[in-house]
Amino acid sequence: MSDHEKWAARWRARIKQAAWWFFWPAVAVIVWGELKPNPGEEVIIWDKALHFTAYFGLAWLATLAWGRRIAPWLILAVVLALGGMLEILQGLTGRDGEWADMLANTLGGLAGMGLALLMLYVARVVDARRGD
Repeated sequence: MSDHEKWAARWRARIKQAAWWFFWPAVAVIVWGELKPNPGEEVIIWDKALHFTAYFGLAWLATLAWGRRIAPWLILAVVLALGGMLEILQGLTGRDGEWADMLANTLGGLAGMGLALLMLYVARVVDARRGD
């Protein structure tokens, strides 16, 4: 294995590890954001953009961290199950869960997983071409 290949392998391992480490604080922030009581007046489009962005990030990080060991559809299912659970639990905080929020979560999760899978695919293709 050349020095460049060793460097690339170390870099991929660091990205995977960073994704794992950033995933857990991201989960904490999203849980807090979705369960905090009375978030105040929100513009509906902004609220949906926040949901999309939050679940885009979660699915992206989770797929980068575990995408080669766990099936991506299972990662997405767990991320979306978290979103569904939080929408239901919002009723305990004086807020109402919305189907539109879950739709934004789903679209964000699909986009985040898709980008991560594309990144993992490109890394595999580059590795394969270097092996020629």
